[in-house]
Amino acid sequence: MGKIRVTNIRVYAYHGCLTEETKIGSDYRVDVEIEADLTKSATTDQLGDTVDYVLLNRIVKEEMAKPSHLLETVCERILVRFLEEDALINLATVAVSKLNPPIGGDVEMVTVERSKGRL
Repeated sequence: MGKIRVTNIRVYAYHGCLTEETKIGSDYRVDVEIEADLTKSATTDQLGDTVDYVLLNRIVKEEMAKPSHLLETVCERILVRFLEEDALINLATVAVSKLNPPIGGDVEMVTVERSKGRL
């Protein structure tokens, strides 16, 4: 087994329950961690034998581009795509953070983190 992390994927997106959030948009940070059997790729040195983090980044950016009211929904879409598009992934964790959220206080970010694995 092994883990691959893609940390601090920066995206500008239009998520939120407030009308302003879906019109103006906001900065987001996405952190991804996947667990997979990396034994083969560790010996073959071939990209086709591992989870391509370029694919992970692309999926995150594509799903973040689809506006949602809740970050939980965005996390779910990303997790589902990870598991659908790469059979090597056994477990994935995604954390989506809204930077400087409009919640009436001095808050750096709010984060929703979800995990999903194969049944």
